[in-house]
Amino acid sequence: MKSNVTMKDIAKKLNVSSVTISKALNDKEGVSDELKEKIKDLADKMGYRYNTLAKSMKDGKSYNVCVIIPERYTGMTQSFYLKIYQSIAQILEEKGYYGIIHILPSDDEDNLKLPRIYHERRVDGFILLGQPKREYIELMQSIDMPLVFLDFYDENNNVDAVITDNFYGAYELTNYLIRQGHREIGYIGNLFSTSSIQDRFLGYYKSLLEHNIHLNQDYIISDRDERGVFIEFDLPKQLPSAFVCNCDQVAHLLIEKVRKSGYEVPKDCSVVGFDNDIYATLTTPNLTTVEVHIEEMAKNAVKFICEKMDDASATFGRVAVKGKIIYRDSVQKIK
Repeated sequence: MKSNVTMKDIAKKLNVSSVTISKALNDKEGVSDELKEKIKDLADKMGYRYNTLAKSMKDGKSYNVCVIIPERYTGMTQSFYLKIYQSIAQILEEKGYYGIIHILPSDDEDNLKLPRIYHERRVDGFILLGQPKREYIELMQSIDMPLVFLDFYDENNNVDAVITDNFYGAYELTNYLIRQGHREIGYIGNLFSTSSIQDRFLGYYKSLLEHNIHLNQDYIISDRDERGVFIEFDLPKQLPSAFVCNCDQVAHLLIEKVRKSGYEVPKDCSVVGFDNDIYATLTTPNLTTVEVHIEEMAKNAVKFICEKMDDASATFGRVAVKGKIIYRDSVQKIK
């Protein structure tokens, strides 16, 4: 698709003048309603970029969508959420909107402070990317603006949410470890931190149950505090033959810790992660992990927020986007 479509391009397709196209796109007189509709439909299909300022003055909309990301999910070591934002911003632009990122400072999250862009009325909707504390979620739900949760959900099913299929992804990863002969399998992640970590644990646990494997509490290790900040953790006295980690970064940290303790991966302990982010290939050996379909998640989130901004009654519920396992060298088959 041509990225810089002009009125002249649209006019040529319909065999009309550029003046006619201009009048139609700006809702001026001199063009029939039927032709206006035809011109606008074609402009959308061709990817024409409207004059957002002119549209805003006409219908009172800002054509801005604010993507809020809690501060702890950003930074040099966290690229996953920024990748999702990049996809969101690109898809929004194709639809005539601008995606404005707001990194939510920890102090603002604690003090329940909304972004300035909200108070200045320069935004039409919010995508909340990454799970903040419960009180901040409740604050966002109270402002009566189009809102979509991305990569998490909570007990309030009134807010539409797009997530990766965390449960099934971890379930399949654990099944794979069991097929490779592993029976002693640990899980690393704070079960009280986010819905994603909880669902990944539940997928892991279901796999154990189906294979009549007892859940050993000594193998369940917390990796972060209640704010989601990574903490030091100790390996169990008896190392299991494999670990399911709630994300690739934690898998990377685990492998370093295993090595410092005198063990080798995967010879002494197999490790799998989740996300297929930069840590999956930075780690040696490269990680077997679940690849999250970032673009599909972004497409769904943009679709939801755009339709909710046009129709306040639009609802979509909770949508889980399936990922796929990427098999690498961090798992060893055992007898």
